[in-house]
Amino acid sequence: MVNITVRDVPEPVRARLAAEARRRGQSLQAFLLGVLAQQADFSDNAQILVEIDEGFDSHGGAGAGAPDASDVLAGARAEQEGAAPAAQARRR
Repeated sequence: MVNITVRDVPEPVRARLAAEARRRGQSLQAFLLGVLAQQADFSDNAQILVEIDEGFDSHGGAGAGAPDASDVLAGARAEQEGAAPAAQARRR
């Protein structure tokens, strides 16, 4: 693991983050690690959506037999994690 340092955090921001961590029964560090992990996941999802959008643009949109968007996202997540895509598992 690596360390990340954030400098010059205004006291009111730190106080609100600490209050939210306490509300959840977490340390500030555990809460912030969760926030960072969630942001990293959102960034992955944003990239997946960009790739889907580019595919639609280059192929004239989704056809009648196009997969459900949730299946595409689940498959992409599973691929990133090295597991079998959920959509393929449901088809078996």
